[in-house]
Amino acid sequence: MCRKFVLLLAAATLGLASGAQSTSTASPPGDTSPALHASPRSIVLSVVVEDRESHPVRGLKAKNFRVTEGGVPQTIARMEEHSSQVSSLPTPPFPSLPPGTFTNYTPIAPGETLNILVIDALNTPLKGEGFIRSQLLQYVRHANPNTRIAVLGLANRLILLQGFTSDPSALRDVVERKLIARSPTSPASPEADQHGVPTPSKHSSSVASPAAKGSQSAVNLAANLRAFEGEFDSLETDFRVQYTLDAFNTLAHYLGAFPGRKNVIWFSGSFPLNIVPDPSLQHPFDVANTDADELRETVNLLSNAQVAVYPVDARSLIASSASKATNANHVRSFSFDLSKVKQSQAAEHAMMEAIAASTGGRTFYNPESVADAVDSAVAAGSNYYTLTYSSTNTEADGSYRPVHVDTIGVDAKQPLRLSYRRGDYSDNAAAHHANESQNSSASTPEQSRAAAYAHAAMSRGGPTPEDLVFRVRVLPASATTETVLAPGNELAPVVPSNGPFRRYDLDFLALPGELTFALEPDGHRIAKVDFLAYVFDTEGRLLGTGGRRITLEPKTNDASKVARSLIGLHLEVSVPDRAETFLRIGMRDVTSNRFGVIEIPTSAVTSLPPATYAPAVPTKFQPSPAPANPAGRPTPPEV
Repeated sequence: MCRKFVLLLAAATLGLASGAQSTSTASPPGDTSPALHASPRSIVLSVVVEDRESHPVRGLKAKNFRVTEGGVPQTIARMEEHSSQVSSLPTPPFPSLPPGTFTNYTPIAPGETLNILVIDALNTPLKGEGFIRSQLLQYVRHANPNTRIAVLGLANRLILLQGFTSDPSALRDVVERKLIARSPTSPASPEADQHGVPTPSKHSSSVASPAAKGSQSAVNLAANLRAFEGEFDSLETDFRVQYTLDAFNTLAHYLGAFPGRKNVIWFSGSFPLNIVPDPSLQHPFDVANTDADELRETVNLLSNAQVAVYPVDARSLIASSASKATNANHVRSFSFDLSKVKQSQAAEHAMMEAIAASTGGRTFYNPESVADAVDSAVAAGSNYYTLTYSSTNTEADGSYRPVHVDTIGVDAKQPLRLSYRRGDYSDNAAAHHANESQNSSASTPEQSRAAAYAHAAMSRGGPTPEDLVFRVRVLPASATTETVLAPGNELAPVVPSNGPFRRYDLDFLALPGELTFALEPDGHRIAKVDFLAYVFDTEGRLLGTGGRRITLEPKTNDASKVARSLIGLHLEVSVPDRAETFLRIGMRDVTSNRFGVIEIPTSAVTSLPPATYAPAVPTKFQPSPAPANPAGRPTPPEV
C-alpha cells in the first residue's frame, strides 16, 4: 500500500469542524491495463544469514547473493541490509485529529520490522482462565518496552488484543484488574449479504475490538479479552484446522497493508495446520485436510506480505500448568489429552520446522514464558537482508515457483545458514475480478473466499484492515433519542423497531489512489466503493447495519489528479440506546475486495456536540441522489 497517501489525507482540509465540505472524483491514469494496480511481478525476499552458532552475518553485498527461481538465475535489482545494531528511523507522528474524528492509519517507520504475537488458545489444550491468562500476565509484566509488537488471540477467530505499540500498559491494566465480564453465547456464523459482510438477521457471537488508532480504552480491551476467553468452551475439534486457516488468512490480509518484513510469533500447544504446500504433488495444497483454494490464497498472501512464521512450542509450559492444576476442569480436551500430545510431538515438530523453513522463520521449543519466546523470535528476525528482483517468468498461470538463495564469495570458516521463503505461487489471471457477485449467494469458490474475508473484516474484534486508509467523523445527530430508523438501516429481529435510537452522522474522507478502477465493456473505467457501518452490543451481537455503495467514474486520464482528489460521503446510522455499543465502520473496494476498517465504542462520541453542516456546494461532479433526510439537515455532497 502506498502509505504516502496518508500524508495527503492528514494534511487535507477536512472542513468538518467548520461545516464546509467538498469532494471530487478520482482520475486514474490512462493506461490500457484491466485495472489501475496492474504491475510487473516484482519479488521481495527477506533472507536471514547466520553462522552455526545462530549469530547474524552482517556486511554482505548484492554480489554475495545468488537467486534462482525454478532453476533460472534472477537479477537482483536491489539489496538492503537490516540490522538491530542500526538505529531505525523515527516513526511518523500520528496525525492530530479533532474530537470525534478517527482514522485507521498506523504510523510505521521506514524499514521497520513488525512483530506480531499470536497466542493460540484454539490449539492449546488448557482452560482459558488458567494457562492462557497466566501467560498473558507473564507477557504484559515482562514485555520488553523497546519492542513494538501487536498481540492477537486465536480462539474460534482472530482477536486483536493490542495494536502495534511498545507500551503494553493498557493490556496489562485490563488483565491484572480482571475486567472480565461473563462469557458471551456460543459462536455462530451470522448470515452474510451479497457483499460477504454480516447481516443483522441472526445473532453474531463475534468479539470486541479496540477503538480506532490511538490509546485503547479499558472497555474495549476488557470486552476483547472477555470474548477471547469466553469462546473456549464452544470450540469443536473438527473445526480447529479450518479456524486456524481462516485466522492466518485474515492475518495475512491485515499485514499485507504494511511495508517491510513481519515476524509472526505463533505461540501454541499444538500445530494442526500444515501451511506448506507440496509442489511435487499434482495438487500441491491437498496436503492439508481443509480448503485447498483458501490455503493457496493464504500462502500467497503471507508471501506477498513478507511474513516469516516463528512457531513456538508451549508444551513444557502446558505440562507445568497442568501439573499444578488441582481441578480436573482446568484441563480441556478437544479429541486428545496430554499423553496423546506427547505421542504426536515428533510429527508436529516436523510440521513446525516445515512451516518455519518455508516462510523464513525459525522454531523455538520449551520457552520459559511467552515473553521469553517473544524476545528470542524478535532477536532472530531483526537481522536480515531484503533482495528484490523482477521474475523472468511472467506467466500468470498460478504455478508454483521454487526459489533458491545461496551466498557466493563469502569468506566463512563454516557453512552459513540461510532462512528465506522457499517459493510461492504466481497470480492466476483467470481468478481475477471474481470478488463481486450480483447474486445474494456466492456462486464460485473465489466469491466464497471473498465473502468469507469480507465477513471477517467487518466482524467485531478482528484486526482493522488498512488496505484503504480513511478518516471518519462520528458525531451525534442530535442530543435526544428518536423512534425513527435512519434511511437504509436494518435492525436485528431482537431490536425493537420503534427504538429508542441514537442517530449518528458519519462523514467519510478518503483518497482514491488505492481503489481499483476496472475497465468496463464500454471502455469506461469505474470503481465501486461500499461505505459500511455495523452496530454491535457488548456481547458481540450484531444489532444493526447501515451502508451505501457508490460508483466512481473518472472524468479525465490525468494521473496526477488521483493524488489530489478526495472522496467524501455522508452516512447516518441508528444505534439502539443502551449502556454500551460499538460501531465498526468500513470502506470496501468492491472489485478487489480490499478494506479499511475503524472500530469505536459509541461512548467515545455520545457526549460530543451534534454535527452541524453548511449548505452543500454543488460541484461539476454530481453525486447520485442522496437518501431522504427526515431530520432536515443538508446532506454533504459526495462522489
